[in-house]
Amino acid sequence: MPQAIDRRDFLKTAGVAVAGSVQVSLANSLPQEAKKAEPQPRLFSGCCAYSYGKYLKSGQMTMEDFILKAVELGIDGVDITTYWLKSTQPAYLAGLRHFAFKHGVPFSGAAIGSDMCQPDPAKRASELTNIKKWIDATELLGPSHLRVFGGELPPGATEAQGIGWVVETMKPACDYAARKGITLGIEDHGGITSKASTILEILRRVNSPYAGINLDITNFTENEYAQIDACIPYATHTHIREAFGASKELVDLERVWSMFAKGGYKGYMSAEYEGEEDAMTAVPKLLGKIKTLCKIYSSV
Repeated sequence: MPQAIDRRDFLKTAGVAVAGSVQVSLANSLPQEAKKAEPQPRLFSGCCAYSYGKYLKSGQMTMEDFILKAVELGIDGVDITTYWLKSTQPAYLAGLRHFAFKHGVPFSGAAIGSDMCQPDPAKRASELTNIKKWIDATELLGPSHLRVFGGELPPGATEAQGIGWVVETMKPACDYAARKGITLGIEDHGGITSKASTILEILRRVNSPYAGINLDITNFTENEYAQIDACIPYATHTHIREAFGASKELVDLERVWSMFAKGGYKGYMSAEYEGEEDAMTAVPKLLGKIKTLCKIYSSV
């Protein structure tokens, strides 16, 4: 059993201004897999289906079209945002998996919406059922990673309560995912996951090698680079945009890649475009930067 640490001490140490201390505090409590990262980064280019959400939502693009777009863009893999799947029926998922295989396009992961921060036990149970459903669908589709959300902290609830509710749902979800070789990556996406400290506390308590962070580099609202750095050792998938969501300040992408390389990250740097320019012209520009940086900073 990992040695327990006092939660108040952890949260105090895990302040965004002392990201290095966060990692030290967790060194003896998080899964061994997270601590074995070697400084030999393997950085791959990728793209989230969400980048073409406007076209997928309107029906102007199918998921098959998105896969063909990945071939055209020359990227290493795609992240399937499940909002626009035609079906979760096994035949459809198997067909999409085969289509991607025939075109040489790996799935870096799949992404669902979820809200595990539920005070009502019945709603937490419902969320767990839904996540399990999508774990089954992900197994059929083929990715080894599924993005989940922690959810919003309800009015009047404490951070401690919210963390507890998320852990209560995510821990059995990870146990279920482990049977299928699928890792759940909780995204820093506002609400209960708006700070590195709460995300890392959730991971500490879930304590599973099948739990990680779907690290969106633009979703933190203060001390952004310190918070990103604190999460990198536990990142299992990454979403890349060019500007921080709250401040709209441009991201120093080279600085970010350097941090991932130093942390020995092995995985996808997946474009998640959400800007005003049309995705058909903007996404290739973003992916051009991603591919260049992956070549510079990856050990392969």
